[in-house]
Amino acid sequence: MEPFKTHTGLVTLLDLPNVDTDQIIPKQFLKRIERTGFGQYLFYDWRFLDGGKPNPEFEPNQPRYKGASILVTRTNFGCGSSREHAPWALLDYGIRCLIAPSFADIFFNNCFKNGMLPIRLPEPQVEELFQRVRRTPGYQLTVDLDRKKITSTDGLDWPFEVDEFRRHCLLNGLDIWWPGDKLIEQACPF
Repeated sequence: MEPFKTHTGLVTLLDLPNVDTDQIIPKQFLKRIERTGFGQYLFYDWRFLDGGKPNPEFEPNQPRYKGASILVTRTNFGCGSSREHAPWALLDYGIRCLIAPSFADIFFNNCFKNGMLPIRLPEPQVEELFQRVRRTPGYQLTVDLDRKKITSTDGLDWPFEVDEFRRHCLLNGLDIWWPGDKLIEQACPF
């Protein structure tokens, strides 16, 4: 797994709460056995119109977000079924970091297991990110996992919390699989 230390990337927005894994990657695309190739189907029912043309009303389809690697979204992202294909699709699409007020537990854990950093921020900060990104085409953030900080060239400088064991694994690119949080608490040397 590729280590996650400091990541600077273009930000895209998904202004929807309660996005479930069935919308992140629809079930008809789950026939692959590899972890790759799912990015083309990410948010398929929202990204595309009938006939496969891009939906111009879907905000992440706007040209200004092309190549984005940081997704800012709303509460309870990744709810629904426990399919691990959802983080696979996001990562294959190019997303390395997700920022939201809250995530579904299983999805949150699966992000770490697949080398992505999900960051929980209070709703007012997430709302401020939405406003900054919409005001500024090409808006980028720098996520520094070592320092646990999010910064930008327009003066944003916010700390974030992350479990120390998960942080250690991401910083070192460790492909660690655990069955639940109790093992994390027992295994964490920090």
